Amino acid sequence: MQANNNDATLEALQEIRSIMDRSARFVSLSGWSGIWAGLSALVGAFIARGWLMDPEFQTIGKRLDTTPDYFDPFSVRLMMLGMGVFIVALCGALFFTWRKAQRSNQSLWNTASRQLLYQAFFPLFAGGVFCVTFVYYGCGMFVGPACLVFYGLSLISASRHTLSDIRYLGMLDVALGCCNLFFPGYGLYFWAAGFGVLHIVYGAVMWNKYDK
Repeated sequence: MQANNNDATLEALQEIRSIMDRSARFVSLSGWSGIWAGLSALVGAFIARGWLMDPEFQTIGKRLDTTPDYFDPFSVRLMMLGMGVFIVALCGALFFTWRKAQRSNQSLWNTASRQLLYQAFFPLFAGGVFCVTFVYYGCGMFVGPACLVFYGLSLISASRHTLSDIRYLGMLDVALGCCNLFFPGYGLYFWAAGFGVLHIVYGAVMWNKYDK
């Protein structure tokens, strides 16, 4: 009888702990969100590569080596493409997360999700300022590393309010960004690996672990 009471008490404590953990963490992130973001990034990288191979860009690049042009049209074009990829990835992530929250009878907008956004916002904002400044001063080669590093820091910061697995994705993005600093001419490939391939792998793992 005593053993049965202890087992029941233990189960009750585990259930309470599970409820408290769900209330403190936003656990409705869908693995499909990561897959969608990765595919969006790869499509963006493919488009950017086509632009970079354009003879017009080669001519602009040679001119900028001697006479820097702050916010030259081609750099602005690449920035707009990056922003477009971010918006498409974000919209898809919100849709898949909303769908998972609906199926789990959980609210998409609660204390945990607000804390998640709060923790993720400031590293992303700082990274955006760095990227715009790099473009302004003609140092576009450092935009890719900055995007990866600050995005990774954003994920690490937000991981305390969501699935802890996202921390490892952030760490890998930071590591890729730091490596990219030593290979600035390959920024697009590092960008595609960090935002594309890693997101797809992460999304597939999360789907198999939590959504399946």
